[in-house]
Amino acid sequence: MNIRESLEAWEDEYLSPYAMHSKDSKGRLKNEEQCDIRPVFQRDRDRIIHSKAFRRLKDKTQVFLTPEGDHYRTRLTHTLEVSQTARTIAKALALNEELVEAIALGHDLGHTPFGHAGERALNRVCPTGFKHNEQSVRTVDKLEKDGQGINLTYEVRDGILNHQTSGMPATLEGKVVRLSDKIAYIHHDMDDAIRGGILKEKDVPKEIAKAIGATCGQRLDHFIHDIVNTSESTDDVRMSEETAQAMTDMRRFMFERVYQNPIAKAEEGKAETLIETLYYYYLDHIMLLPDFLLDLIERGESKEAVVCDYIGAMTDRFVTAKYQEIYIPKTWHG
Repeated sequence: MNIRESLEAWEDEYLSPYAMHSKDSKGRLKNEEQCDIRPVFQRDRDRIIHSKAFRRLKDKTQVFLTPEGDHYRTRLTHTLEVSQTARTIAKALALNEELVEAIALGHDLGHTPFGHAGERALNRVCPTGFKHNEQSVRTVDKLEKDGQGINLTYEVRDGILNHQTSGMPATLEGKVVRLSDKIAYIHHDMDDAIRGGILKEKDVPKEIAKAIGATCGQRLDHFIHDIVNTSESTDDVRMSEETAQAMTDMRRFMFERVYQNPIAKAEEGKAETLIETLYYYYLDHIMLLPDFLLDLIERGESKEAVVCDYIGAMTDRFVTAKYQEIYIPKTWHG
């Protein structure tokens, strides 16, 4: 018995009967020889961490565009907070932590520059639409490693695709990440809004504070404990009805006071215009795209989708630099 097989045997003994066991994975898009050390979901986690798309998350907006200050969240820090919350819940429920971590670390790999503003812009101009969860799967399947993809397992790809409210993952581990994503952005977006002077803790409605806590830390602790206590020894991962309603109320409050706040969103119109302008530019100058993207077009992918691949993968900084390079006159030296 090699190390991987020993770890798989450990899962059989210690994980919940409702957990996804590594040896029971439905497999990959392309068959591969098993690693003698790492179970399949650990391999997937490692592949995601070493991907270019993962590294780019550090320079992509979470909520606040180009904030002044070093402590605001980025798409990468959001991803890490989702991962940590999800692992805490998974460990308490004896679920597969490595599967949870792989899904969490990969769930936003396809997110655009400038956060949801960039996503809205590409969704508006691309004939086939643009959704970041679908783009995250496309990133790991077709775009990483210069068009080769990183060949993740079915369970990780399913969890990435279905991490939004509209989706329903096939595994309990995917459900953990789906809830952890909501918890993370409500927690850290509130924290960033307070840091930015948009909100104060006392602004949270009293009925919400009474149900789930009066501070960011209290609310995070409440959400995690509620999910664990409600889901323990069941074939599901969910919140209690009271906490789920409080989360819905909290999200509504955040949309009213933060997500649609003119201070927080003042620059989003500019960002969307920038994204749309570059989209049409690259449609007209398609040969400027990297060779591996041009190869996708030759293999039958639409130009529109591939231009979205290129722009969607850019960081905030890179997309701004490209716009300046193309449209802003350079100083003339005699």
